[in-house]
Amino acid sequence: MDKVKQAVGQYVSRPKTTPPSSEDVQALRKTYDDAGQGHVFSFFDNLNDAEKVALYVQLSTIDPAHINTLVKKVLNPPETAAAATPTLEPLPTSATSSVLDSKDTDLKSWYEAGLDLIAANTVGVVLMAGGQGTRLGSSAPKGCYDIGLPSKKSLFQLQGERILKVQRLGAKKAERSEDDVVVPWYVMTSGPTRVPTEEFFEKNGYFGLKKENVFIFEQGVLPCISNDGKILLENKSKVAVAPDGNGGIYQALITSGAVADMEKRGIKHIHAYCVDNCLVRVADPTFIGFSASKSVDIATKVVRKRNAKESVGLILQKNGKPDVVEYSEIDSATAEAKDSTNPDLLKFRAANIVNHYYSYGFLESIPQWSNRLPHHVARKKIPYCDTESGQTVKPEKPNGIKMEQFVFDCFPFLTMDKFACMEVRREDEFSPLKNAPGTGEDDPDTSRRDIMDQGRKWIEAAGCVVEDDGNKTGVEVSPLISYGGEGLEFISGKKIKAPAVIEKDI
Repeated sequence: MDKVKQAVGQYVSRPKTTPPSSEDVQALRKTYDDAGQGHVFSFFDNLNDAEKVALYVQLSTIDPAHINTLVKKVLNPPETAAAATPTLEPLPTSATSSVLDSKDTDLKSWYEAGLDLIAANTVGVVLMAGGQGTRLGSSAPKGCYDIGLPSKKSLFQLQGERILKVQRLGAKKAERSEDDVVVPWYVMTSGPTRVPTEEFFEKNGYFGLKKENVFIFEQGVLPCISNDGKILLENKSKVAVAPDGNGGIYQALITSGAVADMEKRGIKHIHAYCVDNCLVRVADPTFIGFSASKSVDIATKVVRKRNAKESVGLILQKNGKPDVVEYSEIDSATAEAKDSTNPDLLKFRAANIVNHYYSYGFLESIPQWSNRLPHHVARKKIPYCDTESGQTVKPEKPNGIKMEQFVFDCFPFLTMDKFACMEVRREDEFSPLKNAPGTGEDDPDTSRRDIMDQGRKWIEAAGCVVEDDGNKTGVEVSPLISYGGEGLEFISGKKIKAPAVIEKDI
């Protein structure tokens, strides 16, 4: 029988697209009855043909026995080392660098090496773009969002143009044709965002990239579970599901064929990041060059923690392994501890920004370790269809759980010699879009401000005079003109009235 591997990690029959036979339904119903989840068929016999097909298809992609195992594990975690206090230490200096105090010669060397790898077509980019802009007042994928730049560019367009620019930089350094240098873009969506993402890319001409070099795929989902361990129905013909977390990217890279595509193209170095960071340096040559020089399987970018109380996860050593520890897991004394070599700095200051490098070899090995990734529980108020009445219930308090995996949960699988960390300036590379307009922090206004401030800084450093009304209005510099502040000599000695957009040589 034709088989397909699902995100839950089990082999199940490939779903049918034609009405199932009574024998097929009986066999599938028995699978669910045996797992104590037969209630999902409560309304099946009274559904119309289209609804029966839809529910059968969905139920065929779920292994209820495996779901039971996951639920049991997350609701009854082993108590093994729970009582033991973990040993926390900063990453060893051998595994770290900081653009704040690295030698210019090292930064230049990493940058040049990264461009060489890009020019050799060995660099790929993975984008985590499964989120919707719900908190921004939009139902569209977050990457489609216009943060209010003078150019009206979306997050997707800013990032796509950075890929296009870095391809051109690599081609120029290697003295190759621009068409011969390709950085493929692997875009992970979710169920609600896949089609609108595909349509947005198509409508916008893939932002200057070639369609065949943009690989759009979808992360997996897991059923929503009631507090008593039962799979919840969203309605009579649909199971309630939720994305399996950003850690679901690993299994999705395998099942979608993305890793196979990387192998076919000869990709050896992969940059992965989240869509909501408007300042992200996509396929950053310096980061790629640094990571490759260390011969690591994973590297991560961090920014310096603002203060001891900032609510961010930290990259560090936990019991001798690379890991991320959430701020809620660290006591005040640990959070406030000072660096023994510099009392002006926090001992633990490497804030996680979900900006990673992977070797191809590590991604290729995903099937060997993905079943070791833990699932985490999020207790939620989940609307559901009551299997007795058939009515939709909107609970007033958490009535169930959603299970998800975190992208950093594989870090401890590595030894320290296979992990590295690069500290970058927050104002240069990290401005997340999390909150609704007008919030004042991590919202469209701060994202726009940070891009405009960066552009102004770049052109002033290049010798341009920016005129404004005294309110320090910024300048937007197109990624097609400058990737990271380079190539702006043409503007030296000129005057520009802000706000302004630099879209072409002037």
